[in-house]
Amino acid sequence: MGVSIERILEKEIMSDKEQAACYAKADFSVSNQFFVDSLIKYSNLFIYVLDLGCGPADVCIRLAKAKRDIGILAVDASQPMLELAKDAMVNAKIKYKIKFKKEYLSDLKLIDDYDLIISKDLLHHLPDPMILWNKIKEFSRPGTIVYVMDLIRAESKEKAKQIVETVSGNESETLKQDFYNSLLAAFTLDEIKQQLTQANLDKKLTVEQVSERHFIVKGKL
Repeated sequence: MGVSIERILEKEIMSDKEQAACYAKADFSVSNQFFVDSLIKYSNLFIYVLDLGCGPADVCIRLAKAKRDIGILAVDASQPMLELAKDAMVNAKIKYKIKFKKEYLSDLKLIDDYDLIISKDLLHHLPDPMILWNKIKEFSRPGTIVYVMDLIRAESKEKAKQIVETVSGNESETLKQDFYNSLLAAFTLDEIKQQLTQANLDKKLTVEQVSERHFIVKGKL
């Protein structure tokens, strides 16, 4: 992979109802199911789950269906997203397993710690990525599993446009623009490694590129 362009920040929170609805309707089934399947293959020894940046809760619902003995606290700062997430949970007939909390990650305070902390496609939204890694440390205990998946920044604006048309060519223009912005706001693998080192997590967590546009950070604290 070549040298990526400088990071271009995007809007941190999807507060617009139409934008959130477009995102929720988009087909992320392949990457979301890959996330769940690869997580369970890595380890299924967890009961209490924390999802940071749950969005419309598709990952939570897939995880709850795959592993029936768990409880999930799903956190997101977007009220429209959480409303869509709650509707999706009802439609999926998932009862009692998923609880939702509206909060900015930087302000999040929790009493409990967790067996598993997950996050998918949140990191690139954050102006300061260290907030995620520091909160993971705060809400974990010895043995907590960490599983984070996100985008890799495109090498250029032209490459970002190419990826968008290849992957999401049939989606709405709103979603395609969001995806394009996300590809420019994401981090490189080297930047992720630097973040883990800064958070003193580099001895516990590893970074692996799992597709042209995705990486996974995983490990046990």
